[in-house]
Amino acid sequence: YPKAFRDRISVIHDGIDTSKACPAETPRDITLPDGTPLKAGESIVTFVNRSLEPYRGCHSMIRAIPHLQRLAPEAKLVIVGNTSGVSYGAICPEGEWKDVFLKEIEGDYDPKRVHFTGMVPYSDFIPLLQLSKAHVYLTYPFVLSWSLLEAMSCGCAVVGSNTAPVREVIEHRQNGLLVDFFQPDQLAESIAELLSNRALANELGHAARKTILQRFELKACVEQQLALIHLV
Repeated sequence: YPKAFRDRISVIHDGIDTSKACPAETPRDITLPDGTPLKAGESIVTFVNRSLEPYRGCHSMIRAIPHLQRLAPEAKLVIVGNTSGVSYGAICPEGEWKDVFLKEIEGDYDPKRVHFTGMVPYSDFIPLLQLSKAHVYLTYPFVLSWSLLEAMSCGCAVVGSNTAPVREVIEHRQNGLLVDFFQPDQLAESIAELLSNRALANELGHAARKTILQRFELKACVEQQLALIHLV
C-alpha cells in the first residue's frame, strides 16, 4: 500500500485455535476414503489444497513424486483437496490439473503409495496432520492458507515454497524448510531429509508450533481485533 496509508492499516489474522490444532501425544490411526489405513510411526507426507491447481503448487508436488519415492520408498503421500475444478487460478484447458501432471510421471512412480482423498471433514483433517511426518505447502504470491498455519500449530515439520507469503511465517531451518517453487527434485530431497532426520523434523515442528502460539493464537488475535474496534 502507498506509504501515506500504512499507519492507518492494521493487519490482524483471524486466529488459529491452537487447542484443537495441536500435537497429539498418541496420534489416532485413521482410514482414508480409499480404505488405506494410516498409523502413527509411518512415513506419512501430507499436501493440502482447497483444489489441486498450479496456484497452490500441485504441479511441483506431483512432479516431485518419482524422486521422492526413490529416496523414501516407504513414504505414503496423502494429497487432500478437490481433484476437479479450481479455487483461485486458471481452469485446466485439458481436463483436470491433477490428471495432466500425473500423466507426465506415468510409469515412473508407484500409484499405490499416493492417495488422493478429495476434501476431508475437519474431524479427520487435524488427526491427519497429527500423523504427518512432513507437510508440504506451496503457493504463488497470494493469501497464505489457513491449512499451513494449522499444520504448524499441530507441530508438523513443513517444507514450504520460498515465496513471499510463506516467508512471512517460515524461516529456513529455523521452523521449517524452504525450497524453490519450481524445483521438484529439491522438494523431494527436503521431504526425504525430514523423513530420515527425525531429530531435525521434531525440532522444526516444535519451533513451528511456537511461531503459531506467539503470532496467531486465536484469543490473542480476537483481543487485537477488539482493541482495533475500540480504537476506532
